[in-house]
Amino acid sequence: MSDKPETCPHCGEPLKKWMVPEDSSWDDEFFLVCFNNDCSYYQRGWTWMKEQYNQNASYRYALNPNKGTSLMIPVWDAEATRQMIVDDSGGGCG
Repeated sequence: MSDKPETCPHCGEPLKKWMVPEDSSWDDEFFLVCFNNDCSYYQRGWTWMKEQYNQNASYRYALNPNKGTSLMIPVWDAEATRQMIVDDSGGGCG
């Protein structure tokens, strides 16, 4: 991975290193996640989840740096899962 931080393709903000929960179905140690509350992906997610599933939830853009694939992390409010951020500087593997 390069020294340049990965950025969110939706808002351009640097992604933060986020530890994958131990009890999740993902077998990776961490993802890079956008925690910008003004990100259009996160903002659109509230409406989409309400219309599609009648849920008060959204999702955040995430990148699996091991596989180079994008995914979404479901969240129920603006603070959800922030406690699992391990690198507030954005990008980087540690």
